Parts: sequence; structure tokens; C-alpha cells
Amino acid sequence: MLIRGAEIWGHGLADLRIAGSRVAAIGALSPAPGEDVLDARGGALLPGLHDHHIHLTALAARAASVQCGPPEVTDADQLAAALHAVPGAGWIRGIGYHESVMGLPGAADLDRLVADRPLRLQHRSGRMWLLNSRALDLLLAEAPAPAGLEREAGRFTGRLFDADRWLREALGSEPPDLAALSRELASRGVTGVTDMSPGNDPGIAAHFVRQIESGALLQHCRLAGTLALAEAAPANWRIGPAKLHLHEAALPPFDEAAAFIAAAHAQHRAAAIHCVSEVELVFALALLEAAGPAPGDRIEHVSVAAPELVERMAALSLSACVQPDFVAERGDRYLLDVEPRHIPDLYRLRSLAAAGIAMAGGSDAPFGSADPWAAMRAAVARTTREGAVLGLGEALSPEEALALYLANPEDLAQRRGIAVGEEADLCLLDRPWTEARERLDGGDVRATFVSGQAIQDPPL
Repeated sequence: MLIRGAEIWGHGLADLRIAGSRVAAIGALSPAPGEDVLDARGGALLPGLHDHHIHLTALAARAASVQCGPPEVTDADQLAAALHAVPGAGWIRGIGYHESVMGLPGAADLDRLVADRPLRLQHRSGRMWLLNSRALDLLLAEAPAPAGLEREAGRFTGRLFDADRWLREALGSEPPDLAALSRELASRGVTGVTDMSPGNDPGIAAHFVRQIESGALLQHCRLAGTLALAEAAPANWRIGPAKLHLHEAALPPFDEAAAFIAAAHAQHRAAAIHCVSEVELVFALALLEAAGPAPGDRIEHVSVAAPELVERMAALSLSACVQPDFVAERGDRYLLDVEPRHIPDLYRLRSLAAAGIAMAGGSDAPFGSADPWAAMRAAVARTTREGAVLGLGEALSPEEALALYLANPEDLAQRRGIAVGEEADLCLLDRPWTEARERLDGGDVRATFVSGQAIQDPPL
């Protein structure tokens, strides 16, 4: 295929030829006999975007779920209305729950909302499920209670922590098909993803392989997750970092966590550590200082980072995977809930860059929006849904915001470009960058190519 008259990232106005999976030529080119020609009409041709932190199976399952947290649901009455609006008579799967709605309800509290159907609500952190009594009865009839099912006075509360695998097995559910989600990502110019679910194991890897081989999953995919992933993953699979998901209220024994990092390094894998609080970040840095950092070690989210912690990250040569859109999506809640002293520390960007820390952008979807363009807008504007400004000094330029999604997933310090001989992973906009940078709107994406194949068919 020949793409004519594109504003090619790093090259200016030129033509680009795709041959097979790679960029074959850039310059003033003439069509070959029988060659398909796409007139770019001066639109920006960018490297394809990569989402460096996403949870694909959970995001695909969202289509069968009901939103149960802010901004759609803000109190118990709204939650009850949302649950009762779900059609059918079987399971109700809620997502996005936040304790601002009605605290952390137990099974008896949820029974007062829904008693005749099994109900499971996922906390927006992704680490907790809240079950009503009907759900508890059904699940415990299928499998013994896991360690993560909370008890009080000898009774199960219905609060389930870090037990997604147990829940999936007790439900007898299979991982969802990713075809519709993959097409949606393609429409936003996403050509690659790194799935960062901490429970990813060889079984999940096999599902992803099947999805790729069937043509359902169109993007390049790296899979982070358990140590077992590297021990029995399918051949030629792109293994990502080993994921350590910290939780401030239940931090793992220090020696065990340090051993996990050492085991990841022994597998020639980086460690990726989930940190959404200051305590978690302090713990993670102490771990890496004790175990010794390795190239590619990264902090996920970096939600709260005081300047001295940024300095320690830089001293360890760590990378950061950031979620700028949380400022827009959750900023109003943060302004209410976060200690005032920590407000300047929320979701730093400029400070991380100034410290020399390599950054990449991720959505954390379904716990955040999967639209990378929305995240770019948030990185530039730093405004909440209600219009409050949150850390304007941490804002990036549009080009710096775009660069978060051009990071090389194998080395976040490197940026992918467009060059002859490189993989033809491309995102074509319907307007030049000088216009697109003012909008940062996914609706401007006209065509997306992965390894030279159009995964969002452009009009020729």
C-alpha cells in the first residue's frame, strides 16, 4: 500500500510505502502497478499508540456489567436503581464501586438492595469484590472459601480480596472474547497493549494466543503477570514484567516480596510494582533498594509521590507507567479524600520527566478510560470533571503527552518512530498535527495499521 501526502511523524510531508509488515520507503513516491493508494490529504501519520497498562479480559467483561460508582452512581439509592434496572434473573456483575457510595457493605447490606439474585460488585481498585448472600451461597457450593474471603466473628462478610482466580473457577467462567474490544482500540489508533493483570498465568496466556491466532485480538500484545508465566508460557510469547500488586492495608512480608523481585530478575524479567499510595511507594522503593534494581523495573501508577520519593526512583533508574486520565476521572474525589499535603504529589508528570525518569502511558482500563486521547488531554490540561485544576505545574505539552504512548514496551526510555525497515504500526489522523494537538481527540483517527495490515479499514 502507498500512503500519499501524509504529514509523517519525524519526516514532514511525504509518501510512505508499506510492503509486507514493514515500512518500505518514505519520500516522493509513485504508485506501483496494482498498488492500493490511500490519500492522506495532509493528515498526520503517527507511530501506532501503545497502552502500557491495561486489563483486557476485565475490560471485555465490562460490556456485561453495570456501572456502580461515581460519576454515574453516587449514593445507595442510585446504586439500588442501577442494580434493579439490570434485566434477567441471573448474576448481576457491578463494576467501578467506590466506598463513597455506601461504605464497604457486607452481604447483609447488599441483600437489602438485591436479595433474589446473586450480586457481585467490583471495587474500582480491582482488588475487592463485594458479594451478597445469594452470591456467597452459590460460590461456596462450588469451591471451598479462599483465604481472601473475609470473616468476622466466624461468619463470611461477603468482602472478597485478591481472589479473582478463585472467583473465576467457582463461577466456571471462561475468559471473554476480545474481538469487539480490539476493534474499539483500533479505532483510537492503538496498535499494541501490555496487559498488566497480576494473576496472568500460562492459562491466560494460552487464551491470548488463541485470540491472536483466530484474528480476534489485532494488536501486538505483551503479557505481564505471575512468575509462572515465564515458566510455562506458549512459545514465542512476548512476556512482560512480573507484577507485584501492593495493597497498603495488607502489605506482603518484606522478605517474600524481595524474593519475588529477585525471582523475576532471575527470569530476565523486570518487576512492575503497583503503587497508589505513599506507603506503597515507600515499601516498593525499599524492596528494590534491598533486592537491587534491574533494567526495566517500573512503578505502576505512581499515584502519590513526594519529591524525595521521585529522587529515590531516579536514583534507582526506575521507569514509571502513569495514568494521566485519573486526574480528569477521579480528581474531584481526590480533592475531597486525599490529605491536603498530598494534593501536590498526585499523578506527577513534569516532576518525573525532570528527574530523568522514563515514562509511559497506560489506561488501567477498565478501572479507567481506555481512550489514550482522553489521557493525553488530561496530561495537558490537568483539570477535573468539575473544572478544578489539579497540579498544573505537572502538565505536559501535547507532544510530550503523545510520547507517553509512543514508548517502546521493551524499553520505556525509548520512543518508537517511523523509519524504513521498521514494523508498519501506524496511526493516520484526518488532519495535520498542528490541528490535532489542539484537540487530542480519538475521533480524528482515520486509519490504523498493525504490521502493515489495516485493522481499521480506511477509505481509499
